[in-house]
Amino acid sequence: MTDTPAPDPAAVPGLLVDLTDGVLRLTFDRPEVFNALSGEVALALADILEGVPARDDVRVVVLTGTGMAFNAGADISGEDAHEKFDVRAMDVTNRIIRAIVACDRPVLAAVNGIAAGVGCGIALAADIVVTASSASFLLAFARIGFMPDGGTSATVAAAVGRARAMRMALLAEPLSAQEAYDAGLVTHLASDEEFPALVETLVRRLASGPPLALAATKKAVNAATLLPLEDALERERTGQVVLMRTADVAEGMRAFTERRKPVFRGE
Repeated sequence: MTDTPAPDPAAVPGLLVDLTDGVLRLTFDRPEVFNALSGEVALALADILEGVPARDDVRVVVLTGTGMAFNAGADISGEDAHEKFDVRAMDVTNRIIRAIVACDRPVLAAVNGIAAGVGCGIALAADIVVTASSASFLLAFARIGFMPDGGTSATVAAAVGRARAMRMALLAEPLSAQEAYDAGLVTHLASDEEFPALVETLVRRLASGPPLALAATKKAVNAATLLPLEDALERERTGQVVLMRTADVAEGMRAFTERRKPVFRGE
């Protein structure tokens, strides 16, 4: 991945970038595929997020999506998806999660619709997670023969505990927005109608807040709650690399493309 030139974020289809009044808005914009994360978008997002600490013009970062989804996870569409999905995808994913958590500016995820797979991981890595009532959260990895990644093996358990994390990961059961809020997975819940106004209110509060205090607070809370994250990212990377070349994953991806139930054989 390091040999691939970084794309110009402004020219990457599928990612809208806007900086206004200190608010950097990064919007997933592939509504026809529920904002599934392409390799190009993932790389651009990682580059942008990693660059935020060096900028003086950003006070808060907002992540959101267009259409009916926040982000449906990695784009595994196409007949040759299994061959194209490799360790480089994991490395870029981990860069995104690390950059969100390490960023010294508040990061707010405005979850307007379904957040699945790595999309769920991106949302839950944020400091403030605002969800619309019609949204949902899904660790869908097991449905195609993978294990959770995007740091979710740490962030979900840190928020909701081992039992609920196991239920979400092993059974790939979605949590509704209300269930996610009640479980402590997200910070705010609003009706679809009130969601945009709540997001803007919180964004303005963060943008006008004391930047040094907010940075110190974020660092302290993450140190207290997310100490396992770095180890989790490495375990996820190692595990996914092994699983990528299994017959079960190949079958899971084929079944996804063919819109049928996969038959896993443990191979």
